[in-house]
Amino acid sequence: MTEKTRLDRQIDFLVEADKLKNTIRATELCDGSRYENSAEHSWHLTLYALVLADQGPEVEINLVIKMLILHDLVEIDAGDNPIFGQLDHAAIEAAEQAAADRIFGLLPDDQRDHLRAIWEEFEAASTPSAQFAKSLDRFQPPMQNLASGGGSWTDYDVTEAQIHDRVGSKIAIGAPGLWDYAKARIAAFFAAHKST
Repeated sequence: MTEKTRLDRQIDFLVEADKLKNTIRATELCDGSRYENSAEHSWHLTLYALVLADQGPEVEINLVIKMLILHDLVEIDAGDNPIFGQLDHAAIEAAEQAAADRIFGLLPDDQRDHLRAIWEEFEAASTPSAQFAKSLDRFQPPMQNLASGGGSWTDYDVTEAQIHDRVGSKIAIGAPGLWDYAKARIAAFFAAHKST
């Protein structure tokens, strides 16, 4: 068999990325009709970044978009880990690193290194662009839960305090205005559902 060309490797990566469409997440679509898949989530987040770019004015929005389109590729192998589920963070991190090795390793070396570095920057969340991208990743699911009437909050019996602890603190780091927006709506949601 002949050695794979650069284009062969690029196409292999793109075909592999299609598998993200089979990774089902714990968040329902806004209309509550079904659970979204991770590819839909990644696309929706890139749209969030494009539309809400003014909420992170010190960021490189093109880099944020790249981070968001790449950030969940590892879920092809590692699966989705719902934020309100029981999680073994060390095991998840190891599985995601192994998945990144394999999936980005399909690419030609220069693209492998470049895209992996973008993914690593997102994971580290130590730059303003990565912090904003992480904030959007935490902001989108609550917006969908609010639109769908509770979604995964109902499924996981989540409290308002848990949302503040696990989601709000992450959103506030990179997009405090978005957390202020979400916090008020989350409080109203929980106040309305105390009696039901």
